[in-house]
Amino acid sequence: MSHDLILKGGRVIDPSQKHDGVTDVAFTDGKVSGFGKDLKGAKEVRDVSGYIVTPGLIDLHTHVYWGGTSLGIDADEFCRASGVTTSVDTGSAGPGNWPGFRKHVIEKSQARILAYLHVSHAGIYGFDHRVMVGESGDLRLMNPIDCVEVADKNRDLIVGIKVRVGLHASGTSGTVPLNIALQVANEVGMPLMCHIDHPPPSYEEVIAMLRPGDVLTHAFRPFPNAPATAQGTVKPEVLAARKRGVIFDIGHGKGSFSFKTTRAMLANGFEPDVISSDVHKLCIDGPAYDQVTTMSKFLCMGMSLNNVIAASTVNAAMALKRPEYGSLKVGSLGDATVLTVKEGKFDYVDVVGEHLIGDRKIVSEGVVLKGAWWHPKRSNKFRKVEAA
Repeated sequence: MSHDLILKGGRVIDPSQKHDGVTDVAFTDGKVSGFGKDLKGAKEVRDVSGYIVTPGLIDLHTHVYWGGTSLGIDADEFCRASGVTTSVDTGSAGPGNWPGFRKHVIEKSQARILAYLHVSHAGIYGFDHRVMVGESGDLRLMNPIDCVEVADKNRDLIVGIKVRVGLHASGTSGTVPLNIALQVANEVGMPLMCHIDHPPPSYEEVIAMLRPGDVLTHAFRPFPNAPATAQGTVKPEVLAARKRGVIFDIGHGKGSFSFKTTRAMLANGFEPDVISSDVHKLCIDGPAYDQVTTMSKFLCMGMSLNNVIAASTVNAAMALKRPEYGSLKVGSLGDATVLTVKEGKFDYVDVVGEHLIGDRKIVSEGVVLKGAWWHPKRSNKFRKVEAA
């Protein structure tokens, strides 16, 4: 037997290879070991005919420091149910509480967890139903020296530096926290992810400071600090930022995605680089729910299925600077997601309460994680056929 597992007969959509067609995918020792028709020689074969197979979905914006922060959710429960194989935590932990996140959550999780390290000492510590303290509003909490040390020592898991700016996250500190975070990112040679909410600072001020490869999350947020003008055009500063290589990420969450903004951006041909859920305790039961629901919203608003999948796989992998993620090329990580696209009438809601009745819904049906079948608890529908 040359393979551990073969997914047989599915419609494989792998934007990293510009592939869309029926083929088989094989996995061995946690890696993709075969890609092509009529693969044979496996200990286990799963018949996925009639389903879509993609590289393992990457959710570039999550909060999974369960038990360590009040907004954290359980990564394994979320990932298994929503088809996500790599959850990227974005700043739940800072240098002061990173060791606990690594030891008690990341190292014990089955699903892959990577992280952006917050420049604030304790990360996003005051985010709850009753207590809402913007960690970047108190500059005494900025800890650039320890942030550099922790990021440098944990490059296997830390992919960048996180900072949150805006009225809710940073009060009247403006762009000062972003300035500090950029110094850290430059010192360790990592990209930065910047959250933005209500002004101050303005959307234009923030993106003007971001470097090629940096990520602006909450990129399609509602007014105020939306990327589109009242006339429905894309702000010139946004276009300039994309041209120089700033990455635009959705980060849906509780307050950061609107249909109105998205309609304007898509009408101008400005699709997001990355689609992510920003799932956390306060939005997992709505309006964000999960990664596939966020993807479904863009599918229903006119993005092609292939582009939606690219924004949740290869594009996210490029933002992470980890090309072995988000691909089914032989030698890549042995992660895959099995999906269906249901047709019907589905009620979607954004963060300002607008509803959209969509005609399609992307549903996660199963997961291959680290080369092994990691099916949802609710279903084991895929027939396990005799070893081939």
